[in-house]
Parts: sequence; C-alpha cells; structure tokens
Amino acid sequence: MTNSELDILSLIAERPRHGYEIERVIEERGMRDWTEVGFSSIYYVLKKLEKNALIEGHTERQVGRGPARKVYHVTAAGKAAWRQAMPEALSVPRRCDPPLQLGLASLPGIPPADAVAALRQYRERLVERQEHVRARWESKRPLPYHVDAMFNLSLTMIEAELKWIRGFIQTLASREQTEQGGE
Repeated sequence: MTNSELDILSLIAERPRHGYEIERVIEERGMRDWTEVGFSSIYYVLKKLEKNALIEGHTERQVGRGPARKVYHVTAAGKAAWRQAMPEALSVPRRCDPPLQLGLASLPGIPPADAVAALRQYRERLVERQEHVRARWESKRPLPYHVDAMFNLSLTMIEAELKWIRGFIQTLASREQTEQGGE
C-alpha cells in the first residue's frame, strides 16, 4: 500500500468521510507538510481503495441544500489492512533517499566553492521550511496529540538537519581554504 493510500485509508478508518472532507482534514491537520497526498490525487486514491475493496462509497443526501455526496466507509478488509499497516509504519524505519544524498555522493566532482554555495542555499531553504512548519503548527493549535506529535517530529528532524548542515558547511569551507593554501 502506498503512503497516499494509507493516509486516506487512515482518515476513513477514523470515521466515514467524503472527498471534500478528506481534503479539509488534510489541510486542517497540516498534513501537506509531510504527506504525499495532493488535492488532485484524493479521488484517484479513493477509487483505487474502493476497487481493492478496502473502502465502500455510498451516495448520501445532504441535509437541507446541497448535492448528494459519496461518503466512504472502511470495509472489514480495509480495517484489517489498516491494522496491519499501522504497527509497521510506527516500528520500521524507512530509508530516506533525498536528492541531498545524491549531491553528497557527487561532491568529489564539484568545485568546493560551488558545493559550499549550494549547501548554503540548501540551509537557507531549510530555515524557510522550519519557519513555515513552525508557523503552520502554531496556527493550527490546539491539535489532537497525534497531529501535534507529527509537527513536533518534523521540526525536530529539520533542526537536526540544520545542525548537521551548518557543521558540514564549515568542514567544506575549511577544506577549501586548506586546498587553496596548499596550491
């Protein structure tokens, strides 16, 4: 099951929801900061989950005005798949393959000054990301404990990466000075 499928299945496992409600919850919880689910992919994922019999959709009329909406309910198979996937998601670390790793692997082919400049730009963007996540976290409070934990984890990871990149930039800058002094 993909992360997007698991994200949406989890929201439906909480309680029956229609597509717009799923989008609203994703937005309210700040899930865009860590999930792969884009607005345009919600209905694609819903159809896939329904095709795989993990959810069922039923058209329900709105009270008062408004069009009928298709509300999705988790099936027994969906609940079982969700129950199996959740402990794994919580207990098995996943490989992280960001483009930064590829850049680090290619450092010997890049002039040191270019590498330092690129990493400084990365650090600036990481600081912007940190500020964005912090602002989103603050604007969404109070949050359920599990959503609060997701924001906390995101910020902790960004802070750790910032600490690492600051030190690595210093290492590269020192190395560049040493190499220039040796010529």
